[in-house]
Amino acid sequence: MSGEGEGSGPGRRPATERGRATKRALLEAGEKLFGRVGYHETSVADLTREADVGHGTFYLYFEGKKELFRDLIRHLSHELRSTIARAVEGIEDRFEVERVGFETFFRFALEHRDLYTVVHQAGAVDPELSRWYYRRLGEGYTEGLAEAAREGQIRDLDPETMAYCLAGMGHMMGMRWVLWEGEAPPASWMEDFMELLRHGLAPSPGPEAGR
Repeated sequence: MSGEGEGSGPGRRPATERGRATKRALLEAGEKLFGRVGYHETSVADLTREADVGHGTFYLYFEGKKELFRDLIRHLSHELRSTIARAVEGIEDRFEVERVGFETFFRFALEHRDLYTVVHQAGAVDPELSRWYYRRLGEGYTEGLAEAAREGQIRDLDPETMAYCLAGMGHMMGMRWVLWEGEAPPASWMEDFMELLRHGLAPSPGPEAGR
């Protein structure tokens, strides 16, 4: 997105605080309605009514409903990755990074209760965007695991394989607790989860360490 003014085109970054607040309200409306009602069942009129903005105002920010949906997915991706990055900043032990990172993900998902449903719908609404969302998460995760492997903190396995396997574990734990129960996974689940990580990723002792 560019930094041009409010009326310069769909999906543009508003230049004023009022414009930014209006766009945030529309994105929040999309997150709620797409998550709870469904993308196909939600109209532009529904979005503007939920955001409490005029119908014509919508088109200062987005070409249509799909453009808002795409912007929402990109926004959620950025917010999630930024939130986790801030939470783990300065932590040197990789296993502590994993613990804090997953706990932060679960808290984020609790704050954005419709995250799972919205992202799931992207697979049908815009498959390429769905792939982008998961690849973007996977790229940063892969880099972190690769660095930890180079430092000898974890086993020297293919970092992308590890990233997708671990993300899948966290995804399912989030479904079980955040999505279905409306709460973070219990401490006992987190302890068992970390045990799996430690035993699965810890370097092997002896001259074969790393394999």
